[in-house]
Amino acid sequence: MIFLKTDEEIELLRESNDLLGRTLAEVAKGLKPGVTTAQLDTLAEQFIRDNGGIPSCKGFEGYPATLCTSVNEQVVHGIPSEKTVLRDGDIISVDLCVLKNGFHADSAYTFPVGEVSDEVMELLRTTKQALYLGIEQAVTGHRLGDIGFAIQNHCERRHFSVVRDFVGHGIGRSMHEEPEVCNFGRRGNGIVLKTGMTLAIEPMICLGKKDVVIERDGWTARTVDRKPAAHYELSVAVKPGKADILSTFKYVEQVLGERYI
Repeated sequence: MIFLKTDEEIELLRESNDLLGRTLAEVAKGLKPGVTTAQLDTLAEQFIRDNGGIPSCKGFEGYPATLCTSVNEQVVHGIPSEKTVLRDGDIISVDLCVLKNGFHADSAYTFPVGEVSDEVMELLRTTKQALYLGIEQAVTGHRLGDIGFAIQNHCERRHFSVVRDFVGHGIGRSMHEEPEVCNFGRRGNGIVLKTGMTLAIEPMICLGKKDVVIERDGWTARTVDRKPAAHYELSVAVKPGKADILSTFKYVEQVLGERYI
């Protein structure tokens, strides 16, 4: 079932997403070569709880952490660990959900660590651009396939591949609601978007092949060819004329400064 949100509920979603955005910025401040992904996870959980939120992912279907920290060829759901030490030239996708005011927020950002190759930086830029192109289609009267087509077309024209195994979703009182929001598709296909739908749009794009495998931990998805992948995500509300972006990268971008993607 798809739940349409009232204006009041959308504002509560915006509040939870603001906390999530500020949490991502705290993670950005701690990112540097030599830091472990476990250290980032501890930092994020403390910040969320100190600001009246609950880390939604921790304990969800047995997931053990606040953040999903996916490094280089890891696409999504990487588990933070003291053994995973970030190095110069790495990229790390940080994905998290926050519960506040009875509503879940969801967002992800892929960060460069130190100096990253031009090829990988182009992957990051393209993925982020594709996210915003998908968001442009999240307006009343469009169809779900319009979002996926916009993302797929932008990335494949630049010779990157689109992961098929993981998709976006509805967001609200539950962390995952209907509908699924694919990052591929055909224009004019799929359900009609209605005012009040709230969606987490999250392109996962690969430098090489689109195929992924799940690691032995049962969570971490990585590319089959071990080439890097990028992941950006924002939560939005469908509105007439223009989508209302509920989560934000503004705090992260203030921290990144010249490294802004």
